Amino acid sequence: MKDPCRTKQHETEEQRDLMEENKKGKKEAKKSVNGSVHTRIRTREKQKHKKAIRQQVRITAEEDKLYTCDQCEKSFTCKEDLKKHMKIHTGEKLHTCDQCGKGFKLKGQLGIHMRIHTEEKLFTCDRCGKSFSQKAHLKEHMRIHTRERPYSCDHCGKSFPRKDSVQRHMTTHTGETSFTCDQCGKSFDVKRSLLSHMKIHSGKKPHVCVQCGESFRCKTGLRQHMTIHTEYRPHTCDQCGKGFTRKEHLQRHMLIHTGEKEYSCDQCAKSFSLKQSLKSHMLVHTGEKPHTCDQCGMGFTSKQGLTVHITIHTGEKPHTCDQCGKSFALKNLLNIHVRIHTGEKPHTCEQCG
Repeated sequence: MKDPCRTKQHETEEQRDLMEENKKGKKEAKKSVNGSVHTRIRTREKQKHKKAIRQQVRITAEEDKLYTCDQCEKSFTCKEDLKKHMKIHTGEKLHTCDQCGKGFKLKGQLGIHMRIHTEEKLFTCDRCGKSFSQKAHLKEHMRIHTRERPYSCDHCGKSFPRKDSVQRHMTTHTGETSFTCDQCGKSFDVKRSLLSHMKIHSGKKPHVCVQCGESFRCKTGLRQHMTIHTEYRPHTCDQCGKGFTRKEHLQRHMLIHTGEKEYSCDQCAKSFSLKQSLKSHMLVHTGEKPHTCDQCGMGFTSKQGLTVHITIHTGEKPHTCDQCGKSFALKNLLNIHVRIHTGEKPHTCEQCG
């Protein structure tokens, strides 16, 4: 007969042995797992190292193997850059503005252009607070404050703050006009001037005055027009004190004092101080009346004549006397009327005074 105490002790020893074996097995398994993790990490590091070497080899190979444009022989290290460059020669413009229809070669260029319509101006001058839609425009503007002129004429040494300014200046030496209008053949020395001119043919006047609704082809025209409403007259005649919104208006006015009339009609020998006045006068001889009223079909030699005529149909009298409130269709009629209040009599009889 077996001793029960001895049997129990034997079973306990067996259980202890099994537990120790389990512990050893777990430790060995853990070591195996840790070993495999470290192996994977080392493997990844080796793969990264090899990839970096391959990339360096590829960059070196690309530097040796440049992608060259067959149109202008300009070279690129990246094939994608060459593809973008080729659009300059093909004129391909895949990205179109849904506001005005203007096309662009690159998507980024379209994004910059869209700020014109959204009036988003992200870049602000820290000197005067003026804002711009493009960083390049702010950089150009800053040269006003710094007086930096990085572009120089290699003919006379005169320096300019902008590249297009020196290009425009160069035509005074070369006499070249590289940008030609395909509608009328008129040539311009800079592309910007041609684009502005093209609006004459398209009839587009996107810049509208919020005060009176008059529209203009370019922003500069609107800016100059706004001085009419503000009554700001920075250009003053030193002969009579009359003020003008634009410098060229003052120059034109000065001819009244000098009496200079350098433009003569070859038909009747009549002389004019302005070239535009001579051109308008020539229509008298040719019989041409390019300005037509859309209400009655009556033609006029000048745009001003048509504008005056239109008031007959509209009944508009925009010029009002601030003394008595009487209104007139024409400004010169108002000026004549004002003499009633001032007592001015500018016209004197030579016989009796």
